[in-house]
Amino acid sequence: MQMKKNEKVGFFSFLIVLIRMLFGVGWLLAGVTKITEKSWFKEPSLFLREYLLESLQKSNVPSFYKFFLENIAFEQVMVLNYIIPIVQVILGIFLITGLFTIPSILICLFMHINFILSGNMNLMSLVLYTSAFSLIIFRSDVYYLSLDKYFSLNTLFNINRKKRGQTVSMLSNKEKLTINP
Repeated sequence: MQMKKNEKVGFFSFLIVLIRMLFGVGWLLAGVTKITEKSWFKEPSLFLREYLLESLQKSNVPSFYKFFLENIAFEQVMVLNYIIPIVQVILGIFLITGLFTIPSILICLFMHINFILSGNMNLMSLVLYTSAFSLIIFRSDVYYLSLDKYFSLNTLFNINRKKRGQTVSMLSNKEKLTINP
């Protein structure tokens, strides 16, 4: 990874990278824990089915989400049982290494919104949710020490704020003096 001579990496950039990596470790551990300790693959759909049933009983779960749980999630519980932990592991690895960073953060946000809608609002949820939004807001700093930057993938997800054909230049003091004698 080469940096331009003018490009300085400050403390804030390293802090954002640290948040990205810790966010990735959190998602990686969540997936690994489901696979190894909660026996998601040994007893397919048992844990997830119980989780969904508990969600239906909670008063803080919106009615539209209860409808989703009853009519879609329960019907696809076996598929979700395998997809959720595998996706969590993949996203964790992507975030730690900085590969496909912005799409990974957006997928994490989507999954996290589903966890919150299912009634899991706690301090850790708020920390993860805030971290994800911080990473998106400071996305220019999230690419330091990342594979996205190494492979020049960071430009794929940037919004080009410059308008075409518009150039702005500032006259130097010397040029101003020659124009206005």
